[in-house]
Amino acid sequence: MVRHIQTGISRRRAGYTLIELIIVMAIISILVAVAVPIYQKSILRAKESVLHQNITTLRTVIDEYTFDKKKAPQTLQDLVTAGYLRMVPLDPITGNDQWITIMEDSLTAVDQTEPGIWDVRSRSDQKSLEGTLYSEW
Repeated sequence: MVRHIQTGISRRRAGYTLIELIIVMAIISILVAVAVPIYQKSILRAKESVLHQNITTLRTVIDEYTFDKKKAPQTLQDLVTAGYLRMVPLDPITGNDQWITIMEDSLTAVDQTEPGIWDVRSRSDQKSLEGTLYSEW
């Protein structure tokens, strides 16, 4: 039988040392700290894009309704009832379908006896990535 003689060099066991694990966790923490703000900013950009599209759609539909009916809608729900929209779109910033409605001036309204909605704005009091208030869009 052949015997293996140990020569004073201790054999290393397979596995990771505590230092190696700490370094890996530090690297992962740094990557997460960089990635999370970028992810949150991309989510906000997507919400801003949806808000812009919803406002544009509402304004277009209000104009179409006003042209077709010869009077502006009294509420946003009138657009749904008349079939111009399936439902009032959500404001992605506030998370609901409540919008600031700006009424026509009675002197410049199509139907001066019954002025209706002329414009819509977001109810959010937050600032966009551009620095403007969403309620000013």
